[in-house]
Amino acid sequence: MKGIILAGGSGTRLYPITKGISKQLMPIYDKPMIYYPLSTLISAGVREILVITTPEDADAFRRLLGTGSDWGVMIDYAVQPKPEGLAQAFIIGEDFIGGDSVALVLGDNIFEGAGLTEILGEIRDVEGGAIFAYEVSDPQRYGVVAFDEHGTATSIEEKPAEPKSPYAVVGLYFYDNDVVDIAKTISPSERGELEITSVNEEYLRRGALRVHRLHRGDVWLDTGTIDSMSEASAYVEVIQKRTGTVIGSPEVAAYREGLISSAELASLGKAALKSGYGQYLIEAARD
Repeated sequence: MKGIILAGGSGTRLYPITKGISKQLMPIYDKPMIYYPLSTLISAGVREILVITTPEDADAFRRLLGTGSDWGVMIDYAVQPKPEGLAQAFIIGEDFIGGDSVALVLGDNIFEGAGLTEILGEIRDVEGGAIFAYEVSDPQRYGVVAFDEHGTATSIEEKPAEPKSPYAVVGLYFYDNDVVDIAKTISPSERGELEITSVNEEYLRRGALRVHRLHRGDVWLDTGTIDSMSEASAYVEVIQKRTGTVIGSPEVAAYREGLISSAELASLGKAALKSGYGQYLIEAARD
């Protein structure tokens, strides 16, 4: 399975900060925002990753992430000239995807939790599509999935004025190779974008979409606003300080996946020791 991190967009909800820096490069507590979705992909067994960003920010992402060799993965880059929808990622990444299945994660989404980790361990060979739903208080802001009495998904709507359920579709998607052709055939929405909801609707129409409902113990954070970024930083800080474990670390994710050794993890930790982040890596290498 290949992986794509969509880290484009103009970040208008974070102006004026994002006039000078991509939001996915901004810090969530002690690490760049993009580290969190990158860690999710590594934990899902993805070893080849395409980062899609804006032409203006591409060099900064390259400086930060490099080739991925420090984490035992391969990272490549592509640009999205202007934000024309999440599904555009599959068209931009067509050559990268080749004949493989693909996971797409949004660059401003954070995932954490034992239930999610368990599902990621089982989802590495996907047939059709697999997405995740999370119960929220304001579902009208998101794509919304409704279920029948048996827990089977019956509909998906993009930002409905009157949601049929409280379950939002989160920014993590797994598809087989059909997704490339599906993305090419969907029409732009009223706001001129290729909606990921249209992709999910097609898989649902085919009877090939699995929807995993995340448990209350799992955490999904969409860090697209100043308030949500602050809340996410506070959450990461509290969990890391109270438990001594690190959240959203590609180094630790790579170590747990067997991509790097404990000695390599400790070496990466020593390079970041002055910031405090490195201490978490060193402790993880000892466990």
